[in-house]
Amino acid sequence: MIPLIAIFAILAVVAAAGTLVLLQGLQPAAPTNADVVDMRLNAYEGALPLSLDEVELQAPFSERLLLPLVRRLARLLVHSTPEKQIEDTHRKLVLAGKPYGLSPVDFLALRYIAAVILAGLGLGIGLLIGKGVVTALLVVGGAILGIVGPGFLVSRRIHARRDELLTSLPDAMDLLTVSVAAGLTFEAALARVAEKFDNALGEELSRVLQEARLGKPYMSALEDLGNRVEVEELRNFVQAVIQSQQLGVGIARILQLQSDEIRRKRMQHAEERGAQAAIKMLIPMIGCIFPTIWIVLLGPALLILIHVIGHT
Repeated sequence: MIPLIAIFAILAVVAAAGTLVLLQGLQPAAPTNADVVDMRLNAYEGALPLSLDEVELQAPFSERLLLPLVRRLARLLVHSTPEKQIEDTHRKLVLAGKPYGLSPVDFLALRYIAAVILAGLGLGIGLLIGKGVVTALLVVGGAILGIVGPGFLVSRRIHARRDELLTSLPDAMDLLTVSVAAGLTFEAALARVAEKFDNALGEELSRVLQEARLGKPYMSALEDLGNRVEVEELRNFVQAVIQSQQLGVGIARILQLQSDEIRRKRMQHAEERGAQAAIKMLIPMIGCIFPTIWIVLLGPALLILIHVIGHT
């Protein structure tokens, strides 16, 4: 029995180490100072063409080992996964900003891999404890966590990205309005905003500019932006810009009106959150603070009452 427990303990440690390696491997490696110097020297001097093996060795660990494994599993899953589930996963990944450049099928494969690893880890811990019911609960819980956990992280990422867009949008609108009023074209002002904002809004505007440079109509790229982010304020801005271009209305006035409207909605949203905070505070007050106060106030009287009743 003891050797069997030792074997499962080793498997649990290996599973945990594999999970850590998987998470660390997905993180892009930061270049060192020596790498930066070599890149600059190669850019100025003209480096010799690299062989195929050298190109593969320069790729991060995740691209050389982990992602091929994930994509191999993804090819097996793509035929058995409903098309609607793949489309829904793709939409969520786009709203989250395409973390790690994962495709929908890659993300689904990662969920299954995480479920297997966490279930194996739960099995090892359960065998160390030595109780069958606990082992079954840990295995089932690990599998469920592996399936649900990545989706929960993506949902958190979507909400964080949406809040980041809403927070930076009024300042971006002000800069866009000032730039257009100073004489820049709308496209040049949009490029200036994309350059100044190093956040989700800057990334989305940079994508619009890149699509326009590749030949896509500017208004179509903006319309795709509104459909992609699913933020009401940004959609209204895009629709207003498109209508102003179609009707020939001055863009500066439209931008000023949109900036005022976005700031008004931002203030209204802050007031709504402030009103909700008072209601949310009632839950800990009623559940935690009030019982403590009643115990402190009525506890001594209740003890005295019990003592008197016991002696009568």
